[in-house]
Formats: sequence, structure tokens, C-alpha cells
Amino acid sequence: MTKETFEGILPVWKPKGFTSHDVVAKVRGILRIKRIGHTGTLDPQVTGVLPLCIGRATRLVEYIQELPKAYEATLKIGFATDTEDAGGEVIERADEVRLTQIQVEDVISSFVGEIEQVPPMYSAVKVDGKRLYELARQGLEVERKARKVTIYKIDILQMDLDLPCPEIRFHVQCSKGTYIRTLCVDMGKKLGYPAVMSDLVRTSTGSIGPEQCLTLEQIEQELLQGTLAQKLIPAQRALAHLPSVNLNEEQTRRALLGQKILFTPSEEQLLAIQDQIITAYSPNAQFIGIFQWDSGSAELRPVKVFS
Repeated sequence: MTKETFEGILPVWKPKGFTSHDVVAKVRGILRIKRIGHTGTLDPQVTGVLPLCIGRATRLVEYIQELPKAYEATLKIGFATDTEDAGGEVIERADEVRLTQIQVEDVISSFVGEIEQVPPMYSAVKVDGKRLYELARQGLEVERKARKVTIYKIDILQMDLDLPCPEIRFHVQCSKGTYIRTLCVDMGKKLGYPAVMSDLVRTSTGSIGPEQCLTLEQIEQELLQGTLAQKLIPAQRALAHLPSVNLNEEQTRRALLGQKILFTPSEEQLLAIQDQIITAYSPNAQFIGIFQWDSGSAELRPVKVFS
């Protein structure tokens, strides 16, 4: 099997202790392929779903990064740290924590919808060209602008409120850019206590879940058995959230040449593609690429073409 065989999305289950870049480097070594990119950073202590784009699929990383994410997180109440997770230096403690189930349910449910978050200092966000975590390691704290994110759904999985530091485990579906550490801290503030995130697992990126993921060990095994290519997800399947159109043969020919295409959408299509990024397919259902619909000129403009 040649390395050219591998093209698409490889869903990896990231182990604890690895950065996302560590996983990319490891898989590059296993497959002996350089053209690999990840689709969303996970902190070293976090495990879970980490889709890797291989070959030409790396051109789609930015679109897959936009997909909603889901996590299982543990909120621990009673102390706060400088990193907003349990591994940081404790900066505040509560003398005693008293909470009721109704209090917790009301507060956690209040975070569903569009909310504002201030990125934590220990994050990769850039301020004046420097990563926040670089400044934090120097003992500096700078003002950060709040960002809007969306929490689509939160389900409480377990509550242990009788512990000295109560713990609430919950499942959350959220938009790109949501900091679950910060969500936990903000939940604690609303409950009236310092809090941290003590555990986090990413359970999905878009439609990619744990059942599709391979561990690093399994990737090596599948490679040796010659079955790894079968585990790759076609890149276009991860773009199912984007509107799509089917082109005729002449439109397909022009599209593959990277040319603009005159396109008259149906009324139903028009509502879906209005001034949006879309995917296009040939008459035989071959994925052609990503296009931008221009309603003014009634044209599809090529963004990324896969010939």
C-alpha cells in the first residue's frame, strides 16, 4: 500500500498527555506522510475525538473546524486556579459549599443559547501578536475581549453535591471557540463559588464520534493489516453541514478548470445557498469542491477545487 492511498479524514481518539500537534507528529511518523493537519486543538490533559485531515483533505481543515463540538465535562466547585482547570495553582478557596439540585439545574440551564466568554489567560488566543499562554507563563495578565459563543444543549449526567468540593458532570454541545474551562468557572460564579473544570472529554466533532475513532495503537495495527484506508472518512462527508448543488457536465468541466460558473438555482436552493459557501458535485456524484455563490452575478466562484 502506498502513501498516496491515504486521503480523507482519520478520526483519532487523542490520549491524555499529548498535545494535538503531538498526535499529528505521531501519525505523520506512522504513515510517513507530511501532509496531515488537525481540526481543533485539545489541551494535553483532554482526551477524545480529534479528526485529522490527510492529503488533499488538509485543504478543508478550516471548514471542519467550524463544526459544532460536544464534550463531557466535570465541574468542581469550591476552589479556583490560575489555569481554570484542576491542574493549575489554587488562587481562591471557599470555606464551605452548600448547593441544592434545583440551584444547580437552574444555573446550568441558564447557559444555553448565545453567551459571552472572556478567553482564559492559558489559551492560544493572540493579543498584540503574542499567545496568551506565553504571557501567562511570564506572570502577566492582560485585558481580553469577550467573545460570543453558542451553547446548543447541556445535559447534567451526575451530581455529587455532598462532597466537600461538589462535582457536576455534564454533556455540552457548543459552537467552535467555546472554552469549557471558562464555562465551568462562569457556572461557579453564577452559583456563588469559585470553580474549575476537573475533567474533559471531547465526544464529537460534527457527526464524528468515539465509535469511529482509532487510538494511535489501532492506527499502527490497521496499517500493518492493510485496512487503514477503509477507516478514513471521505472529506466531503464532513462537509454535510454546507449546502450542496449538482452541476451538469459543462458546468463540471468549467469548475474543474477553476472557472466561474453561471448557475441558476431553484427557489429551494436559493434559500439554502444565498451568499454562502457551498459544495458542488458532478453528474456522477463526484465531489468537485467548495464554491461561493454570488447572487449579484448569478455565478458560482471557485474557492477550493478538487480535480
